[in-house]
Amino acid sequence: MAQKVGSERIEREDGYLYFLGKDGYAWRTPMKTNSRGRKGKIGSEKIKREDGFLYFIDSNGYVARTKMNRGGRAKSKKAKKSSARKSSAKRRR
Repeated sequence: MAQKVGSERIEREDGYLYFLGKDGYAWRTPMKTNSRGRKGKIGSEKIKREDGFLYFIDSNGYVARTKMNRGGRAKSKKAKKSSARKSSAKRRR
């Protein structure tokens, strides 16, 4: 579940991609279909980032964060056996 981090609400317009920049401010950039748009900073609130979290603009227009999912999906036993066989066959050659 995402946590709301920012208190400033961002109004969205069609044709733009919204993101939190490395500097901590909210930015927007035009999508490929929007040929007249310009990139620019839209938020005045600076968000301090923490490691291990993904920051985004939620559906209500606030900056939110969620814990990053690291490690991927667990392999099944069958997949582990077949990958072990392949690697041992490569070593024999």
